[in-house]
Amino acid sequence: MSDKEYRLASAARGGLLYMRGVPGVALGDRVVVRDHSGRRRSGQVIRTSEEVVLVQVLEGTDGLDLERTWVRFLDQPFEITVASDILGRVLSGVGQPRDGRPPLLSGLMRNVNGAPVNPAARAYPREFIQTGISTIDGLNSLVRGQKLPIFSGSGLPHNRLAAQIVRQARLPGEESRFAVVFAAMGVSFSVAQFFRDSFAESGALRNVVMFLNLADEPTIERLILPRAALTAAEYLAFEQDLHVLVVLTDMTHYAEALREVATAKGDVPARKGYPGYLYSDLAEIYERAGRIRGHHGSITMMPVVSMPSDDITHPIPDLTGYITEGQLVLSRELDNRGIYPPVDVPPSLSRLMKDGIGEARTREDHGHVATQLYACYARALDARNLASIIGSDELSESDQGYLTFAEAFERRFVGQGEDEERSIVETLDLAWDLLSLLPPQALTRVDPADLAKHHHWRGDAPKTA
Repeated sequence: MSDKEYRLASAARGGLLYMRGVPGVALGDRVVVRDHSGRRRSGQVIRTSEEVVLVQVLEGTDGLDLERTWVRFLDQPFEITVASDILGRVLSGVGQPRDGRPPLLSGLMRNVNGAPVNPAARAYPREFIQTGISTIDGLNSLVRGQKLPIFSGSGLPHNRLAAQIVRQARLPGEESRFAVVFAAMGVSFSVAQFFRDSFAESGALRNVVMFLNLADEPTIERLILPRAALTAAEYLAFEQDLHVLVVLTDMTHYAEALREVATAKGDVPARKGYPGYLYSDLAEIYERAGRIRGHHGSITMMPVVSMPSDDITHPIPDLTGYITEGQLVLSRELDNRGIYPPVDVPPSLSRLMKDGIGEARTREDHGHVATQLYACYARALDARNLASIIGSDELSESDQGYLTFAEAFERRFVGQGEDEERSIVETLDLAWDLLSLLPPQALTRVDPADLAKHHHWRGDAPKTA
């Protein structure tokens, strides 16, 4: 740690402090800023050159008297404290306690930027993770080591869905080795309190590490928060051998903070004003999920991305989709009809689902049932579109049967209670119950043996070709 303090600040703007004539400063170094009243603020070097060093001050630069501001460069990266008793704690975006309890008692410090991982050492994501939500478990299954984002819109219940996933998620057969790291950035006080109350009342908090950054707290802290959360996850996964689910909400707030800082730094803007390195910056976060050969633990990630104006081609969801392995898309139309969770089935996808389901993982009929549900629902949506033009009374008996199926599918399979947890067996049994609204000859994507075992068509529903 350096024992030198510099009084060379030349400007302060937007949480950034400009220093001139400081030699030997490395990118990412931690900084302590001492103002004229003796108050200390934390910072990090985000740009360095022979002419100027740019310091990102976490508490902001308001009230700094540049002539009486002293800066010490600590010659070390930004770190957080980790410990085996970190579960059950509520921390700030930089890893400081915000639950009224003492700081973590540990000498273990970890760099928030993580350690590089040899790509050849990565293991392929496998093993089914049960969330208790039918549209995820049955149709877009999450597997251990996967990155599966939730694409939402303003006003949609993505926070409620994220909280439900945290409360219910488990790795069947290894529940005692499962933990959750939950990180919320730029949220309102009421939303943060909702998360805390939800986890505490359900008893899930004892198995969760929470990182919170409120909307009125330093914007720059949001750039560190997901990295601090993933550092805690890496400690739990690769040093404590736990299977960790990381839920990040909302990555749009993170990207907006990145744009704000990039603009203040003078970086050249790209699409919609975001810096050109937005893709690599997001990848740096998302790619910290996964499995590593030789380690029992794993990191699975579910980031929440709110889409401005419900635009899935917006840079943030667009780039997120390139990096991750699928997406869950929330539907405003389903939400307006009172269906929760309003998961829009057709555009939702889990690219790794096939590697985590089937015999010995979920059930032998899982893959075929999911494919059949997709096919029948797609046919039903076509019938619904036709009915909007010519009227449902003009539809064939076959199409009317599909309309009946679609309504039941949305109300009973997609829709479920906020506190309703369904096992994968219950989800698959419900799927067969809905498929039984259609005659056997309409179900061409399931195995005949499974059809004979699980299909219970009574013959009194409209016939379907």
